[in-house]
Amino acid sequence: MNIFTVRIEQDALDQIDAVEVFLAPIVGEQVASSYAAKILDFCRGLKLFPSRGLSREDLGSKVNVIGFQRRASVVYTIDDDEKLVSVVGVFYGGQDWEENFSLTPR
Repeated sequence: MNIFTVRIEQDALDQIDAVEVFLAPIVGEQVASSYAAKILDFCRGLKLFPSRGLSREDLGSKVNVIGFQRRASVVYTIDDDEKLVSVVGVFYGGQDWEENFSLTPR
């Protein structure tokens, strides 16, 4: 079985933090923190079978998108040669992320 290394890029970490900040006044800090931790665990779980997401070659080579609990989209790239998954974005609540998506660092 091939196990990939998962790297969560800073933009994705910032986006997870933003989800937590957004949810905290609505559901409470503890629940928001737990939800953010579950997103991180889900991302780390991409080490096994990372190709299970929807391939989005229109966004870039080896770009995949997978839903998390029907409220968030996790965008990641796969490097089969390096056995590396790079989580490049986490988008919550129907954000129109495709229009502004870029693999180019800001």
